[in-house]
Amino acid sequence: MRDPYEVLGVKRNASAAEIKGAFRKLAKKHHPDANKDDPKAAARFAEVNSANEILGDEEKRRQFDRGEIDAEGKPRFQGFPGGRAGRPGAAPGGFDYSFRNSGGGAGAGAFEDVLASMFGGAARGGAGGPRGFDYETPFGGVDLDLNVSMNVSLEESVHGGEKRVRLPTGKELDVRIPKGVTSGQQIRLKGQGENAPGHPPGDVLITLNIAPHPLFKIDGQDIRLDLPITLYEAVLGGKVRVPTLGGVVELSIPKNTTSGRTFRLKGKGLQKPRSVAGDLYVTVRIALPDGANAELEALMEKWRSQHPYNPRSGME
Repeated sequence: MRDPYEVLGVKRNASAAEIKGAFRKLAKKHHPDANKDDPKAAARFAEVNSANEILGDEEKRRQFDRGEIDAEGKPRFQGFPGGRAGRPGAAPGGFDYSFRNSGGGAGAGAFEDVLASMFGGAARGGAGGPRGFDYETPFGGVDLDLNVSMNVSLEESVHGGEKRVRLPTGKELDVRIPKGVTSGQQIRLKGQGENAPGHPPGDVLITLNIAPHPLFKIDGQDIRLDLPITLYEAVLGGKVRVPTLGGVVELSIPKNTTSGRTFRLKGKGLQKPRSVAGDLYVTVRIALPDGANAELEALMEKWRSQHPYNPRSGME
């Protein structure tokens, strides 16, 4: 993946607000729903989301700037002398192992024996092999599981789908995403982890992260959306088109609707397995046309002189 600063088009000293603004602009530009005839739009949208996962998180941004993680958020292996991936003695990819001497004094076994035990080249006390060092987790036993994270779009979390994930070992796997997954949920791939002689293969544990959406905000099982409407739609009422995760629907706006009024679209929220679907809450925001408009200004001046009112009365 490209440098996240390059993806979002911001400088390395960009503020959090600049990064947020750049992400929103690009996410709207490359969203698949707005580029249905462009087969590459989904890939660009995913790249923008991944870049924001790094730069939009202060801690991850600092880790990236220090070279501790790469553009995909994966730990960088810094090497044994002065390495920073995990504690001293960490294996490549940031997987943290503790080592114990299983055969004799502190000097038993060569450095090659340590490498061999880390990467499965020497079984514990195997025939003809060095007794050297075995590796173990802090809780004892060999840990062959791999833990990775995967970003999915809000649409993918709702409708499910298939994505490819790259493991710290370099291996790539196609992963089926079930419908209705939530952020923080894990998918276990049995037997796809690391291998070591005399042990069954470990598993891959994939933690899902739902990427920020340019339009919708998640609120439990409900979804919230700010919908811009025109001044005349607010005054005269009418039907407006509203995007939802299941497609576009029409919403009736009553006459004299105030900006900030919220409408509830029942069942248009998130659907979790074995539960009732949440709702979509649409808050309307009156949007004036860009630029000065002499005719509109004259109309408002006439209205102000003939129908004065103060919506802030009682607040002082």
